[in-house]
Amino acid sequence: MTVKLFDSELKVMDLLWKKGDISAKEIAASLKEQIGWSKTTTYTVIKKCIDKGAIERIEPNFVCHPLVTIEETRELETKELIDKMYDGSPDLLVASILGNRKLKHEEIIRLKKLVEDLK
Repeated sequence: MTVKLFDSELKVMDLLWKKGDISAKEIAASLKEQIGWSKTTTYTVIKKCIDKGAIERIEPNFVCHPLVTIEETRELETKELIDKMYDGSPDLLVASILGNRKLKHEEIIRLKKLVEDLK
């Protein structure tokens, strides 16, 4: 399932991906502490995630369950970035990320393995 999530929705999803199923009340408390959101703001964002099919509401106690994984979300976001900024060319993204950075020998080996595994 691919669901486009905005930054505010990603904050809610991040909690669910890290903690698993938690109540909306716990999400609101955590986001109030982390970024100062009111309970109303948090519940509004949770509702948007439910409407998009990213979260399932489980009763009792308004427990939130993620319906999309972080991997699915990363894949969608990365594809959109590549299409938008690099004319659909993942190699241009990788070149941009690496830039002038000097890679350690171990990092080069890991990158080579990743490329080999794609074949």
